[in-house]
Amino acid sequence: MKNKFVHPWQELKARKSLKKFSPPYKLNIGCGNVTFPGWINIDISKVSSVIDIVWDASLGLPFLENDSCHLIYNEHLLEHLEISSASKFLSESFRVLKTGGVLRIAMPCLENIVQKYSSEQWRDQAWLKLPEYQHIKTKAEMINIAFRWWGHRWLYDREELSRRLHEAGFKDTEYFTYGQSNIPELRTLETRQDSLLIVEATK
Repeated sequence: MKNKFVHPWQELKARKSLKKFSPPYKLNIGCGNVTFPGWINIDISKVSSVIDIVWDASLGLPFLENDSCHLIYNEHLLEHLEISSASKFLSESFRVLKTGGVLRIAMPCLENIVQKYSSEQWRDQAWLKLPEYQHIKTKAEMINIAFRWWGHRWLYDREELSRRLHEAGFKDTEYFTYGQSNIPELRTLETRQDSLLIVEATK
């Protein structure tokens, strides 16, 4: 993978934008058009006028101090990062979270995709019901698209996601169903019906 360099002006701009908020922060990373009031909404490009910080998550979170965040959320982000960048992002998330802070990740589930491939009901998936995917004819085409399209770099099941979280320092992980959480602020955040792998990791 090509090495990436954080330009000082990028980090300076992010730090300047951060001054509008008071810690402990709540981060919505890779938000796209889905922004949350009261959160710091972060995306790689200014796709929405209410994005607070333009930042590439694969570069880590160097503009944030240690123990400065209460909650971190992302949906359909981690699978778009090369595994080295994903591991860095998870380690950075652990670093910036306060003790007791929570990282919630929502993403497609590799186990579900493989199970669907092995089933006669392989078309019974939310994303395959969208008009733009009606051209898919076989389950081989389906599974190749799941791995290769949309900039996917690494798909996860529970075992793999737990492994990477533990390597980043998280010891306490709990899996949830769509929109569910023991923490009120983390409920009903998901917007993608194919977010079938959802975990909360506590520092």
